[in-house]
Parts: sequence; structure tokens; C-alpha cells
Amino acid sequence: MASILSNIDWTGRSSLLEKLLKEQDQLVTQAMVHGFEAEVMKIVSGRESFVLKLWNKSSRPDIGAQYHLLKELFERGIAVSEPLGWGIDANGDKVLLTTFDGTPVKTVDARKLAVLADMLAKLHQIKVEDLQGTHLPTNDFMNYFFPGAEEYADISRLLIPLVQRAQMKQESIIHGDFHMNNIVEKNGRYTVIDWTNGQAGDPGYDFAWSVVLLSVYISEPYAAAFRSAYLQRYKIGPEKLKIYEALAVLRWMLLQRRGGVPVKQDTFQRITSIAEHNPFLQDNI
Repeated sequence: MASILSNIDWTGRSSLLEKLLKEQDQLVTQAMVHGFEAEVMKIVSGRESFVLKLWNKSSRPDIGAQYHLLKELFERGIAVSEPLGWGIDANGDKVLLTTFDGTPVKTVDARKLAVLADMLAKLHQIKVEDLQGTHLPTNDFMNYFFPGAEEYADISRLLIPLVQRAQMKQESIIHGDFHMNNIVEKNGRYTVIDWTNGQAGDPGYDFAWSVVLLSVYISEPYAAAFRSAYLQRYKIGPEKLKIYEALAVLRWMLLQRRGGVPVKQDTFQRITSIAEHNPFLQDNI
């Protein structure tokens, strides 16, 4: 495994990657928890650690675009891992090498959630037009976040008018899946990882998805603390916010039916409670 870096046709090499390529005999490779989309491993060089992500599963995102987006965000001071290079291995699979910035956040409190809300708000304040030379995907909202929704009449009949009513503007950078497992912590510093869904999008939906996941998997009080801290930095009208929330609930329902979200003992009770208090869902769920 020590020669894994040399088996990759690298694009956009950083000086640090060049240094690692010269020290391959001294590198130690460790397996990490894999996601649904890619294999992940940790590469250790002395006191420094790095993450190599290999898309050898069904997902085939544009890793070149992801690399350039991370580079742009890192240079702007956004809390992301520093990208060191991307390329293609001998099997034709794309890889991305970044710094290792800690382990997923396991516990939360109001102070920590305020920091995370501030991080998300800072990201959303970056407009697509501000990016120089960075190719940022702009996807059709329905096709990207609700693939196959037409197979479920109860979801699609609510979804279509809500999307029309939202009048989304894909003018900002969004993460696409901002939740606790995609936030890592190291020495008191937080970093947002997994930018596979990074794209030009509407901040309101990106934010609402985070709030709904906090409500379902952490607690409603903590979700409220996150919501309050974010809205102090990035204003969204109350009706618009409820529309975005309804969309996030419908997406969760779609993913649940396809086995794409974790379900705990009280998960359905929590998601039902959110729907019952949402004016766009309460009489239909």
C-alpha cells in the first residue's frame, strides 16, 4: 500500500503532494470508515495525516470540479480540508487527496452549534459569480435532490407545487449535505468535509436540510439553537423557511423509502412532529 500514491496519474499536484511522493517508503496507510459513494483511507507521514478518497463505487462525481471548489474555498478561509491533488488510478477510478482534519463531531452544545451555523452562513454568502475560473455544477433541483420522486404519488403531488412556490435561486455555493457526520473536529477546530454534493444552489434549502437532520437525529432544542444562530447571519423570511423545511422533510421521506437514511427508535415520531407543525404538510402527511 506504500506505493498507492505513485499508482495515480495526478492532476493539479501541490508541493506537499510532491513531498509525499518522494517519501512513499515511509508512509503508513490506514483504513477509514467508508461512505456509500467512495472508499476512504488515511495516509500518515510522521506527525502529519492525509485523507485519500477513492470513488470506486457506482457514484461518479466530477472530482476535478470538487478539487477546484475546495481550493477556492480554502483560499477564502472557509473551513474545508486543503486539497492536495486529484487524479485517476490504474483502474480508471478518480481519487482526491486532502489534509486530515479530525474525526466526526460526537457531542454538541449551543456554543458549538453557533460556530457551525456561522460556518454555513459564511459559505452561503459566497456567490457563484464571485468564483474565478472554478467550474461549479448547477443541477436541476428536482432531478438531483429528488430522483425517482415521481414513483411516489403522495410525495410528488406535494413536492412539485412547493418547488414552484419556493422560486429558488441557484446563486450561492451550497454544501448539499451539511450534518454532524460531515463536520470533523481537531484541536478545537471544525472542518466541513465530503463536498460531493457541492454545487450552485439555494442557501435556504441547504440550511433547512441541516435543521431537519438536527431535529431528527439530535434534538429539536439544539436544532432551534442552530436555526437561531444561522438566521442572525443569513436572513430568510418565515414563510420561505417553512417551504424549505417542507422540502427537506419530503426529501427525507424519499430517502427513507429507498433505505438511504438511518432510522432509530423515535425517528418516525420526530419527522412526523416536524411535518405536523409545518403549514405546507400538516394536512397532507
